[in-house]
Amino acid sequence: MFTYMVSLTTGSQKNAGTIDYIYLKLVGKEGESELTLVNKHWFEHLHSETVVSIEINVEETLGEILLVKLEKDRKFLFDDQWYCRYISVTAPTGDCFEFPCYRWISNDPVVLREGRGRLPQDEKLSILKEYRHLELENRQKQFRYGCWKSDFPMCMVSKLPVDVQFDCKKSVDFYSSFLEVMENLGLNKLENLFQSWKNFEDFEKIFITITIKNTVPEHLMNEWTEDEIFGYQFLNGCNPVMIKKCTKLPDKFVVTQEMVENSLDRGATLQGELQAGNIYIADYEILEDVQPNDTDSSTQQYLAAPFCLFYKNRVNKVMPIAIQVPKILGQKNTVFLPTDNQYDWLLAKMWVKSCDYNVHQLVTHLLRTHLISEVFAIAMFRQLSAVHPVYKLLLPHVRFTIEINQSARHTLIGDSGIFEKVNSTGGRGIGQVIKKAMQTLTYKSLCFPEAMKTRGVDNEKDLPNYYYRDDGMMVWEAVKSFVSDVVKIYYSSDVAVQKDEEIQAFVQDVCSSGMKSCPNNEFPNILKTRVQLIEYLTIVIFTASAQHAAVNFGQFDWYAWVPNTPSTMRKPPPTEKSKVDLKYIMESLPDRGRSSLHLGMVWMLSRFQDKELFLGEYPDKYFTEEPAMEAIKKFRKKIVGVQETISKRNETLKPPYLYLSPDRIPNSVAI
Repeated sequence: MFTYMVSLTTGSQKNAGTIDYIYLKLVGKEGESELTLVNKHWFEHLHSETVVSIEINVEETLGEILLVKLEKDRKFLFDDQWYCRYISVTAPTGDCFEFPCYRWISNDPVVLREGRGRLPQDEKLSILKEYRHLELENRQKQFRYGCWKSDFPMCMVSKLPVDVQFDCKKSVDFYSSFLEVMENLGLNKLENLFQSWKNFEDFEKIFITITIKNTVPEHLMNEWTEDEIFGYQFLNGCNPVMIKKCTKLPDKFVVTQEMVENSLDRGATLQGELQAGNIYIADYEILEDVQPNDTDSSTQQYLAAPFCLFYKNRVNKVMPIAIQVPKILGQKNTVFLPTDNQYDWLLAKMWVKSCDYNVHQLVTHLLRTHLISEVFAIAMFRQLSAVHPVYKLLLPHVRFTIEINQSARHTLIGDSGIFEKVNSTGGRGIGQVIKKAMQTLTYKSLCFPEAMKTRGVDNEKDLPNYYYRDDGMMVWEAVKSFVSDVVKIYYSSDVAVQKDEEIQAFVQDVCSSGMKSCPNNEFPNILKTRVQLIEYLTIVIFTASAQHAAVNFGQFDWYAWVPNTPSTMRKPPPTEKSKVDLKYIMESLPDRGRSSLHLGMVWMLSRFQDKELFLGEYPDKYFTEEPAMEAIKKFRKKIVGVQETISKRNETLKPPYLYLSPDRIPNSVAI
């Protein structure tokens, strides 16, 4: 008689335990056990956060344990699911076999592979090859691409398997969360405070309501009209990806030397400063001819496609020096300048920030983090077996992306969603903007160092104090180093990458299915080297973690003070100077209803979730091999080093730049 000791660990989630019967079978190289009841007594309950040990006795040795088969049988009429974290098996020889699970066990049988990562070409046993094939076949039935809107990346529109849903405690019901935020912040009381905006002090009543002290929003409220603060936001605010080096002015931008010469403190000409690399631009051409939000028949809303020219002055401050709001060929276009009267210049800057907000929400945030990450997630579930090392590597970073996006599609940006009620781009405009953004979306633009280089902002000496770039590069290199360590453990050569049919199917799925609406589709459909694989996986992890953190969690900081970043404009952009007064600006800004909805939304989106896992935190033990676990430890050490560097730098900054500090980067898109 041979005795195998089996330990089963139940998760800590609410309702993770079960009163139902759990059965277990061991499958080894040389045989398999009988189906064994784990909780043998009728009243025995597998409780949350507990470990249950049982003995399985067999007459013949099973050899190396390959699989654990789990089944659940109801005791009562209702299904009481069980969340299994982990199973370990100790053989009579003393050998220990580990079986990561981390899933809900319901009525369907579950088969777990032994936890060592294996490439498909390394499978030698027919039983393991067959299981691997069936696993992916079943996943491809569960995870199917759908079309949310034409010309968008593909998404998953069917019901999610329970294993990739949030735990019960972690709600992603954006609508109920939003209502709770509105109530908690007292924003529902705004309509009783005043009937219309009269001046900027009226907006302060929102801040009085929610009691903001010593924060970025309070600092912004006091200094938002300053050009230095305006310029700073294009480097380190919520949308730090629009500014790029300008060496030649766009044809539609009618700015001249005479207009800006007073702003050029080095004494050079505009052409000279362009050649010297001291001129930068933010161009919102993507909004040209986009239909403004018309979902509210009682309020006219407006959009524009402005140019904003920046100058890096002698003291390395990035200052706005010219703004052109409408860009109409054949008509006289007005260029607004810092030397204009205060209301002309202020409204021009507000128009730029309003357009920047809409591009940020739809392109920088929605498309280039949420929707892209969902494509990666679906392709991973469809094409990579749970025993594949890349599946183990990516799962913590994309696991919940699909559910987050499904909830957001229904409550934030769906028909009559919060986004539709707040922003200048709603209805048809959302589709128009995403379609245009897809025209220029490339695989390389998701590679952080390439993105910096393409915009001409990669050199710290040319453009200092760009903390988004500096911190992003440190995090990118840490993630890349970690990915490289893991890849080299499992892939001995480039040939191993080429022979990995699951990895090739994964990238092919992203390219040909998930991103098939991308006209200039440069996503690779084959990977030939370890270097290419490392870059690809770094992009997946960085996009879902660091990039999302950088463009999401600063929303309340930079958008809460509504005049600084209006979500919509209710008056057309000015075409002449000296026609704007305070009354015109107040009538241009979002009304009190939209302002309160806007504030509630950015507060909600800027909050971390309960029990958030941050970059480098992997409590679920998907990897069981010592080299892989050492790679995780090494990654964590690097991440701590990055965090300490950023923390030390931030001691001298006001406000500090925190959005890419690893302790504030969730592992995945989680809000």
